[in-house]
Amino acid sequence: MNELSKESAAGQKILGSRGLVLFLVMLSAFVPLSMDLYLPALPTMTRYFGVPEVLTNLTIILFFIVYSVATLFWGPMSDKHGRRPILLIGLTAYTLASLLCAVSVNIYMLIAARVLQAVGAGAATAVSTAVTKDTYEGAKLERTIAAIQSISVVVPVAAPMLGAFLLRFTDWRGAFVAQTLLGAVVVVMTLFFTETIKERYTGGVFNTLGRLFVVLRNKRFSALLVIFATSGIVFLAYVSASSYIYQDFFGLSSQHYSYFFSFNALMIVVGPVLYVKASAYFSRFTLVTASFVVTAVAGVLICTVGQLSPWAFALTLLPTTIMGGFIAPPSRFLMLSQQSGDTGSASGLISAVSSITGSIGMIIASLNLGNLVVVIGLLNILMSLFCGGAWLFFTSRPFMKDLKN
Repeated sequence: MNELSKESAAGQKILGSRGLVLFLVMLSAFVPLSMDLYLPALPTMTRYFGVPEVLTNLTIILFFIVYSVATLFWGPMSDKHGRRPILLIGLTAYTLASLLCAVSVNIYMLIAARVLQAVGAGAATAVSTAVTKDTYEGAKLERTIAAIQSISVVVPVAAPMLGAFLLRFTDWRGAFVAQTLLGAVVVVMTLFFTETIKERYTGGVFNTLGRLFVVLRNKRFSALLVIFATSGIVFLAYVSASSYIYQDFFGLSSQHYSYFFSFNALMIVVGPVLYVKASAYFSRFTLVTASFVVTAVAGVLICTVGQLSPWAFALTLLPTTIMGGFIAPPSRFLMLSQQSGDTGSASGLISAVSSITGSIGMIIASLNLGNLVVVIGLLNILMSLFCGGAWLFFTSRPFMKDLKN
């Protein structure tokens, strides 16, 4: 039984169109900022608490696992209760959890606070994607995703440098104080946000969560979800290992590490811009296929040349970084375009599965498998072959053949 009730989405009377884009960028910033801001402090935190590296890394790994589950809850709930109420609940929880992180007295309290923080962050990501789909469609949707992706790159670029800068004046707690302030600012912006949902699901809680399975039964959506979510393993494995690669393997300071990390993060902005330009001449299918090929080649270079110096590693990683931004607009557009309803559920699934696969990458990077530079290079090769092969296979099937056009 279809239990959807129609509701017109009002315009953004206070935020306006530009304010809405800024709001969506800030919502998209929660996850990278929640991790990248304190990456330079990871080795210091390990020594401060006197615990193994794997225990400190749990503050990242568990964050992504819990965040993934949370998006599966918040996405469908935003289809039922609206985007604005869910954002207010989630962002308030995030802000309070960030404050608890800042005052943690041991690693276990910090891990627990990070879990609560992840619950709130899940609302920000799931709802921001849903709001984008609510507001835009067609080519405008793809261009807006590319624009948000381009602007959002400022966060992972600035966060490690800000984190390293804060370490000059305070300890690791300063990073979580900054996250507390961010949460408070976005809570205020949410109060000015006008609801965008056009259709609300009126079923019960369990029926609402059951819409996740309705979306998953869409073969086109699920196939694309597996392909594009799995490709995220490589990037988050690098993010998790980056501080150890630059500081322990190459012997750089936390400040110099932040410069190298920010250099690669900044290059993500090239990806969406390059995609928009290239899409005027090549099909979406060709461009997505090319991104997997380039990433595989980059993996070979990382394994062979990337070990020579921090600059060699950063430069051989560059094609992978650019392709990560390059594939974001078409992948998000293709997945969202498969669903005409249940936008919150679809958004939650995209965020959740992407984060779960990303946490796999972080676990791999934490397993002490040896030379982390080689580990990152091999992951680039293997994941590109797997995702690229799956892309070619599924788009050759009758139910997805039109994606080759």
